[in-house]
Amino acid sequence: MGAQENKQTAQAAYAAFSSGDAEGAMRNIDDSIEWTVRGDNALTGTHKGKQAVGELWGKFLGGGFRTAPHDFIADGDKVVVLTTVQLGGETVESADVLTYNGSGKLVAFDTLGDPTLANRVFAT
Repeated sequence: MGAQENKQTAQAAYAAFSSGDAEGAMRNIDDSIEWTVRGDNALTGTHKGKQAVGELWGKFLGGGFRTAPHDFIADGDKVVVLTTVQLGGETVESADVLTYNGSGKLVAFDTLGDPTLANRVFAT
């Protein structure tokens, strides 16, 4: 798949997630997904596999997580998503880096933003 196809896949996944459609959001996630959570909190680490990612999403949603992507930048196998995140009643800007394999499946997800808010909401 090319950059534009990956971008469209990312846009569809964020739309599905935002509307509460977990199945749709998971549709193009590879079984080998590695989802990295940065910071120093109860969710920090690399979550491997679709089941682990689904459990992670449940924990985020329990903290009042919402994401509103506003820019999708695609190049090769990467899509960078600039998004406004709400968590624990606060709002921050964030950048998600999504990596797709040649079949258009998401194989890696990493949020590159200030983890301070997540550290407060999900304190260890």
